[in-house]
Amino acid sequence: MHILLAKPRGFCAGVDRAIKIVEHALERYGAPVYVLKHIVHNAHVVEKLRRQGAVFVKTLEEVPEESRLLFSAHGVSPDRHAEAKARHLHVIDATCPLVAKVHKEIRRFAEDGYTIIYIGDAGHDETLGAVGWAPEHIRLVRTEEDAWKVSVADPERVAYITQTTLSIVDCEDVANVLRARFPKITAPKKPDICYATSNRQMAVLSLVPEVDKVLVVGDPESANSCRLRDIALKLGKPSYLIQDASRIDKAWLCGDDTILLTSGASAPDHLIREVIEFLKQHFGSTMEERSLVEEDVHFQLPPI
Repeated sequence: MHILLAKPRGFCAGVDRAIKIVEHALERYGAPVYVLKHIVHNAHVVEKLRRQGAVFVKTLEEVPEESRLLFSAHGVSPDRHAEAKARHLHVIDATCPLVAKVHKEIRRFAEDGYTIIYIGDAGHDETLGAVGWAPEHIRLVRTEEDAWKVSVADPERVAYITQTTLSIVDCEDVANVLRARFPKITAPKKPDICYATSNRQMAVLSLVPEVDKVLVVGDPESANSCRLRDIALKLGKPSYLIQDASRIDKAWLCGDDTILLTSGASAPDHLIREVIEFLKQHFGSTMEERSLVEEDVHFQLPPI
């Protein structure tokens, strides 16, 4: 077996920042520090932080008053901030700066009287947070069919915005429908799909023709990880999303396969290393790293 190891892979700047915020808060204030939902969509990361003293909650009612609370990298709506203030919680906001950029765009378009078409996954934490910034102005779509059906108050004042972890190709297909229906639609000044999502998807698109199968290390709750698997499947290659090496079924693979190995933006690098060791142990694998772009993005931590 030969492994093509895609680079870039693993943590993006927003995920790295969010994890460090939790760790620094625990160092400064001690346990417990409460986190609304999962800080990032990876069960291994969440469990590690839980062992360090983070307490993950689904609702703010679970957080004792006067406690320290972190909002996750996915961002939250203004009513969550208001609720936290009413409960006298000490909030540390770990929203990814690229998600915060989307929130700012939503506020700007809403203040200018636009109907905002948000391309995103219904129920995803990022979508729920974003829609909450201007719910009366936003229409949610996910597919081309949705885009053909969506209605707006004024076709002359329409804008679209996207979830940061969507498939580039799928998003562009939906945007093309919106442009066909609303020729004067306003697009974001800069793409909303984040650099890390784009880079990992482009690596898969570039390398898939050289391989027989694809392994994506990532959590099933991670939208960007799921997109990497789906892109490979659409290109006709068997593709498997695995949380770690223990989830590999050896029946998927054979010794003469060429495997593309990559990971989502919230998967720790040690999980990739464990998969490589598993493949070497069971298939005598050779490995070649392919670097398509170097990432040097870093985000400052907020006051903690």
